[in-house]
This record gives sequence, C-alpha cells and structure tokens, in this order.
Amino acid sequence: MKFENKNGLTTLIILIIAASVTITSQSILTTSLSHYMHDFSISSATAQWTYSVFLLVLGVMIPPTAYITKRFKIKSILNTSLILFIIGSVIAFSADSIEILILGRILEAMGTGILMPICQILIFKVVSEEKWGIYMGLYGLIVGITPAMGPTIGGMLVDLVNWRFIFEVFAIFAFAILILSIFFVRFELETENYPLDITSLILSILLCVGIMVGFSNIAEHGLDIIYVILPIIIGLITLALFVKRQTKLEKPLVNLKVLKNKYFVYGTLFAAILYYTMSGINVMVPLFAQNISNFTPTQSGLILLPSALVLMAFNFIGPILSDKIGIKPTLIIASILNIISFSSMMTYDMTSSFEYLFVTQIIRGIGCGLGLTPAITWTISVVVEDVEDATAINNTTRQIIGAIGSSMTVVIMQILANGNITHNQTSVNAFSMTSFVMIILTLIILMISVLFIKSKNEIEGLK
Repeated sequence: MKFENKNGLTTLIILIIAASVTITSQSILTTSLSHYMHDFSISSATAQWTYSVFLLVLGVMIPPTAYITKRFKIKSILNTSLILFIIGSVIAFSADSIEILILGRILEAMGTGILMPICQILIFKVVSEEKWGIYMGLYGLIVGITPAMGPTIGGMLVDLVNWRFIFEVFAIFAFAILILSIFFVRFELETENYPLDITSLILSILLCVGIMVGFSNIAEHGLDIIYVILPIIIGLITLALFVKRQTKLEKPLVNLKVLKNKYFVYGTLFAAILYYTMSGINVMVPLFAQNISNFTPTQSGLILLPSALVLMAFNFIGPILSDKIGIKPTLIIASILNIISFSSMMTYDMTSSFEYLFVTQIIRGIGCGLGLTPAITWTISVVVEDVEDATAINNTTRQIIGAIGSSMTVVIMQILANGNITHNQTSVNAFSMTSFVMIILTLIILMISVLFIKSKNEIEGLK
C-alpha cells in the first residue's frame, strides 16, 4: 500500500487536523483552573478534575482501539468522534456547575480518545519503514502545534472574554472538520467482523476509572477507605482479571502478546514516565505562576509558550536525530535536559522573574520533545506486526499515567503546602519539593535509556 495514494493522504491530513484540534482541549484549560475555583467555589483539587478527567477518559477510550480499527470504517469512526466532541463542548459551554462542566469534558475526551491512535496506526500501515521516523516527527509537529499553545491561547481567551468562550470555539472548529470529513474522507483500511468482548470492555473501563479515581481523591480525602483505597483495589483487581481474560480469548479486546517483547515494555515505560512529568508540569507551573507568583492567566500561559514551541519543534527533530545518532543517545540527552530543567525549578521563589521561568521551561521543552516521539516511534517499531494492539497498549498506559501525573502533582503540592497553594514561602517550598520528585522520576527514565534501550539492529542481532 503506497502512502502516495491521494485519498490516503487526504484522509490522514483530515485525521491529523481533527486530532490536533480535539487534543488541544486537554491542555487549554490549565490556565482556567483558578477561575473554576472562583466561579464554582471549589478547591484546586476539585478544579483539576476538569483536566485529569479528560486524561482518564482518553485512557478508557484507547484500549478498544485495536477492535475499533479492525471492525469499523475510518470515516464512521472520525464522524462519530467529532459529533461526541461537539456535544461535549456545547454542554461545557452552558455548564452551571462543576459537575456539568466535567460531564462536557468527558464527552469531549470520548470524541478525542480514538483519533490519535488511528493517526499513528495509519502512518505505520501505509508509510514505508525507512520513513516512519520522518512521518512520526511530522505527525508530532503538526499535532503538537495546537496543544502546545493551548495554555497560552486559553489564558488569553480567559482574560479577553471568559472561559466559556473556549468551548464555543471548539464546537465551531469541530463542526467545520466534520463537514470536511463527510465530503473528503474516502480512504479505508481493511475491516473484518471482529467480535467485541463486552466483559473485557467493562473490565478495561473499571481498571482505568478505579485506579484514577482512587489516586485523584487523595487530594480531598487522604487515604479514605471508600474514596481512595477501595477504588484503587477495584482497579488493580480488574486489571488482573482483564489480563487473565485477554490471554484466554481467541480474539481479545487487546492482544497482550506484544508485552512478551521486553523492548516494547521498556519503551512504553520510558514514554509513560516522561508523559507523567509533562502532564504534571502542565498543571504545576500555572498554579505556581498564578497562585504563588501572582501572574495573570495570560502571563502564566506565556511562561509555557516558549517551552511548548520548542517541544513542538523537537517532536519533529527528535525522530530524525534518533535516526542519525541512534535511539539510546537521543533518549539519554532528553533525560539529562529534563533533569537540568527540574533542578532549576527547585530554585523558583516568589520573586523569580517571568524571563527566568520561561527560559528554564525551554530546556524542559527540548528534553520532552527529544524524548517522547522518538520513544513512541521506536517502541511501536519493534512490534510493528501488531501495530493496532501495540498502539492501544502504549497509548493507554501513557494516558493513564499522565492522568495520575496531573492529579498527584497537585496532591503533592497541596499536601506540602498545608492544603493551600498561595503566595507564601510554604507554597514555594512545596513547589521545590515537587520538582525534586520530578527529578527522581527522570533519573529512572535515564537509567532505562542507559541500560535497556537498544537499536533495532542490536535487537535483531540478539535474536
């Protein structure tokens, strides 16, 4: 199958546009959290649910990716996703309580969840192997443009209009893409009458929801049996049941045999931990900027803008660099740059300048860009014969860990700040210690890079 196929190119472009717009809704609200706290009289831990629930639902939606892509036409999947996203945006726009706003976010995430994995699957299906790095880099660049600028755009819209206007814009853009899809998406992959195992689907939902709800509730409920311990236990039990069931089904919801490849596991773990830190920073830095340093939402968004732009650029440069110097050196460099950035964040205080904050975030942006897309590309490439299942596992793991990251980062900061992140030295110290936690996590992925990441030629030579 040749990528030069005109319908294939058009379909991929529309899919990427749709994914870039919908995934922007993940990050664009991070500069609105303080406004939700004010408008709905809620805590920061509750407000961050508008962000973490989106990541949670993305995690829930991705496990069925393999089944959906084998069973349904691309056009049907894309149109359904966009309709769900539009409905969610309209509900969020009209929300008069935090519960209704979260409902809208859930529907937005349901519409978003399947689009990015389909883009990745399509690239590996129709692009020749020697071009995977280039096209994954282009994909990371294009899809990264809008979410990278999300916090900045969101901060400006909040300052100029209000947070509801954001959802109005999303609904309009998604509707326009839906029209494009109806008229121009004509390329399809082969489908089959693949059976859906309802039990596996329910188990996948329970494990994602249980684990995430449990960790997210720590902020307000501590180690409460009902709100924290029980959901986590349910999540872990259903995870064990899910894994056991997949190994017994002839056509499982997710074929876990790719986990027998240790290099796939190492790569997935690297990407997941890196994504944890990225998701945590998306909440952590705006909270520091607005609540501790008293910057405006626009300023807090602008602090993240330079790092977002370089992250976007290095999403493209990273895979190309890894083709030139190798995947191991690339991931080692990425890890070291992140350690440098988190170390500098430990020096932030209430008087830290706007310029110092965004310069140190630029270093982190380069490190994240060099690490994430190359890691994902390499991880999928080592099991490309099972790209649908590999993509589902890799993306699900990353999204769940990302959701935990955004929640636990706020939890850690809030606990260390004695429950109130505000303009005082205690909150500064809390931010510093949370940055130290990020350093520890980055040291782990540095060790993974040094000890376990190998080139495909080295892996082939070991067989």
